This record gives sequence, C-alpha cells and structure tokens, in this order.
Amino acid sequence: MKIKVGVIFGGESVEHEVSIISALQAINKMDKDKYDVIPIYITKDGEWYTGYMLNDIEVYQDISLIKRYSSNVVLYRYKNSYVLQKKKFPKSIVTDLDIVFPIVHGTNVEDGALQGYLQTIGVPFVGSDVYSSVVGQDKVYMKAIWEEAKLPVTDYVWFYDFQYNQDSEPIIKQIENLKYPVIIKPATTGSSIGISVCNNYDELIEGIEDAIQYDKKILVEKLVPNVKEVNIAVMGNYEYQKVSGIEEVLSTNDFLTYNDKYISSGKGKIKGSYKIPNKSSSKGMASTNRKLPADLSDKMRSQIEEIAIKAFKVLGSSGNCRIDFLIDKKSNKVYINEINSIPGSLAFYLWECKGINFTKLLDDMISIGIKSYKKRVCKTHSFETNILKGFADNGGVKGIKGVKGKIR
Repeated sequence: MKIKVGVIFGGESVEHEVSIISALQAINKMDKDKYDVIPIYITKDGEWYTGYMLNDIEVYQDISLIKRYSSNVVLYRYKNSYVLQKKKFPKSIVTDLDIVFPIVHGTNVEDGALQGYLQTIGVPFVGSDVYSSVVGQDKVYMKAIWEEAKLPVTDYVWFYDFQYNQDSEPIIKQIENLKYPVIIKPATTGSSIGISVCNNYDELIEGIEDAIQYDKKILVEKLVPNVKEVNIAVMGNYEYQKVSGIEEVLSTNDFLTYNDKYISSGKGKIKGSYKIPNKSSSKGMASTNRKLPADLSDKMRSQIEEIAIKAFKVLGSSGNCRIDFLIDKKSNKVYINEINSIPGSLAFYLWECKGINFTKLLDDMISIGIKSYKKRVCKTHSFETNILKGFADNGGVKGIKGVKGKIR
C-alpha cells in the first residue's frame, strides 16, 4: 500500500514562485511506486487547492485556471485521519493523507507558521518543527543563537523599521562603526530578496529603504573581504546527522542574487515583484554556477563540516537543511552565514557526490519525518485529569449562573 504524501507549496511569501519550482522538481522525482503524491498549492491569498493539474508548471501562468478546475480544500483532522475536504458544497473529502511534505520558502510558510498549524492538528510532516523553523528563518535569532554557541559569525547590527523611521541617526552611527562595505538583509526573507551591498552612506540609505519594504526587522553585517561562498547540506535530526558535499558558489556579484539562483538569463539585482521563470529556465538553485566539490583543504573541509553539524544541532533542525558559509580567502577565516531549513531545490545537487540521488534524498527526508512524528507522539503533551472539575464548588468561580447572559 502506497504512502500518501501531501506536498504543500506556494503561500503568501515573496518566494512564492521559488517554492513552486522546488516543489514540482521534488514531485517529479518522488518514487511513484512507493508514494501517492498529492500536490497542495497555497495561493498568495491563502487559499488551498489540490488536483493533479498542479503538477504542471505552466498552469501557474494563469491562476484562474487553478481556481476553476482544482479543488479548493482545507486540511484538518477527521477522527483518526488527516483529510483534504472541499470548502464548497458538497463538502466531500477529496483524499486522506499519511504525511505532509512542506516545500515552502519564506515568510508565512517556512518560518514556523505552517509548521505550527500542522503540529496543532497532529499530522506527521517532513522537516524542522516550529521552533527550529522560526530561528532558521529569522537571521537575527539565528546569529544570536550561533554566537552564544561560540560559532564564528560576522559582526552585525539589527533594528526594527519603526526605530529607523523614528530616529535613524543612532542606527546609522552603529552601522558605520562596522565600517564599509556592509550588507543589508531583511531578517526573515530568503532567495536574496531585498539584499544590498553598501559601500557608502548614500548606498546605505537606499539599501535600508529597500529592505524595509520586505520586513520589519533589518540585519546589517560587516561584508567579508576576499570572499569565497561555500554551501553544505546537513540531513538528520537532533540525534544523528550526515553531511553532503561542499560546493563553491560562483557569482559575478558581491552576493548570490535572486537572478543568479533562479533566472538564468537575468542580469543585475531584482527589486520589487517578479514572475515565475518559463518552463525552460525553471531549474532553480540546481542551475546556479558552482564548483562541486569546492576547492578546499582537507582541514578547512573538516572545519566546515564540524561547524555545520553543530549549527544544525543547536537550532534543533530536522530534515535536510543547507548551511551557507563565507570564507575570507586571504586570512582563511570561516564564517557561518545562514541556514536554509527548506532550501531551494532541496539542495539535492549537493548529495549526488555522496551517491544519494534526488529520489533517495526525498525518501530519506520522508523517513526522518515519520521517525520524528513517532518520537513526538510518545511524549506527554496533555493530562487526562480535568482540573476544572469541581473548581466552582471550591470557590474558584461563581459558577455558570454568574456569567449567564453576559456573553455576547
């Protein structure tokens, strides 16, 4: 009997289209002899749809087709099952699910919001839990935790948008104490959206104003000189971990832009809205220019692997996460940059040199999700005893008569 896997993607996020690319790549590579894969698409206005037409990337050019021919559904727990039910009459059940596989990117979905809903209804799911998803998405939380764990992070400053709008002078002074150049990032977005490298005051002001469009919390870091960017993936949970190969990312820019990652023909920095790439160019992070394996000494390779595992564990991550590093080529100093709890293309290309193809990677991730669920349900989360029983008789409240008629 096949395992029914609901793959959730999309959502109200500036990385909505990136999520579609990653999810459809994964759906295409799942073992259909082992899994019955059900696509679950969340629109930008928060509506959930399912239907096999969602497996075709071309349908996302016209969302009205999806709304017309797919089933608008809700996911909830029904008796001892997890089901997708139609929202409109007749409210019939479309299918039940055994496990959910979120392949989502960015705010409102990857940041613990979706994971919280899945955990609340109790459905097994793949990937990090609520806590590690939150800190994995928020670069400020992430850096603070890693700093406390004595992991090497760059010097940084962070602030809220309202603080900057009320009085920008002390914030700018703090940033300039880092010394130019600096890099500005919205704290909770990904795919390099809203990121700017600033070499002077004018560029700093422009960069902050751009980043504030995407987030209320802004991170500013000292730019690593002579930088080499390398990435590694870690798979497992808090008990065990294994590492992928290490890639060196090649870009003509100061940082890997959205264009570098997802639009093969694009040039320059992306600002504002963007559209899904056409079918021929929708390879996601898998199409980025890279050197794999990265040109590293054995000592540095071991150092990066050790830091990556520690960073994964200290955040309580689970599933398959990509962790990005920055290396100062002159001093050979390594800095951990950020973790991607649900990386673009699921970082499948990093595992191929370890003999793990995309299909096997997905299978391993689902297995970890099932094991994590079994461990979670074994823990005590509630008590059978109802402490409210007899509470009124003991003087705790005046009883239901005292509030009758007061509730509107």
